[in-house]
Amino acid sequence: MTNASPSLAPAAPSSAPSTPRPAPAPSPSPFQFFTVEVLRAERITPAMARIVLGGPDLARMASAGRDQRVKLFLPRPGQSEPVMPDMRAADWYGAWRALDPAVRGIMRTYTLRELRREPDELVIDFALHTDSGDASGPASRWAGAAAPGDRIRVLAPVEEENAGYDFRPPDGTDWILLTADESALPAVAGILGTLPPATPARIWIEVHDPADRQELPTQADAHITWLVRNASPTTPDAIRAAALPEGTPYAWVAGEAATVKAVRRHLVADRGFDRRAVKFSGYWRRGASEDNLMEAAENA
Repeated sequence: MTNASPSLAPAAPSSAPSTPRPAPAPSPSPFQFFTVEVLRAERITPAMARIVLGGPDLARMASAGRDQRVKLFLPRPGQSEPVMPDMRAADWYGAWRALDPAVRGIMRTYTLRELRREPDELVIDFALHTDSGDASGPASRWAGAAAPGDRIRVLAPVEEENAGYDFRPPDGTDWILLTADESALPAVAGILGTLPPATPARIWIEVHDPADRQELPTQADAHITWLVRNASPTTPDAIRAAALPEGTPYAWVAGEAATVKAVRRHLVADRGFDRRAVKFSGYWRRGASEDNLMEAAENA
């Protein structure tokens, strides 16, 4: 990503890798709504669509890179843009929920792939394959058919330091472990793009097909293992068989919920990782869409 990460130390001399440092506490609510439209849409791999968005006020949008999350609001079939409440409302979520569910804009959570400058552009990558619980849902369908001029809304930060990302290695971290599938691949790309030079990093990424692998530019000392679903060991099994670096680790584990849980259990129970040094996030759950998960949480 283009924005440098404030939680990472400046590059150390070449004789020693720099170590990620903790970020300051996030501001309470540095988020605003943006109206954006599709500038370009391309298929970067068979399972990934890249949508480049523009808008007159994107200069106000900010990001610290890493796994920066935003909320997308997409139109329903037959709508030219999503139906939204007054976006200036203090309780925008309550106002959105009060709208007719069959009409209101479809809300989904995505990770920024990049926030570009000169010109200002917002880049979002959408996983399209059918393994994801939401792959055949409205977000994938919208991305697969997106064309220049299509309009959506985005809830995004206006301050680089915000509560919308989780990758926060504490002071004293010696090396980084990352795991992901297609759903978390944009986040891994953002994290790798902001790691200081020579930071030791070990990464496992599971994809649907070998053609879904991507170039992931980084200055870190990154060793990336690509796993092909149903043709390679699973992510937990691959990590179990791996020799890991010495020193104090920090792990960021994301993707399908059951896989994330298995990796976390192995790192803590078998490898002795400090629980506080394992940040884990189920980006999706097999057989469930984000609507299902939100409804379950609301009814709990």
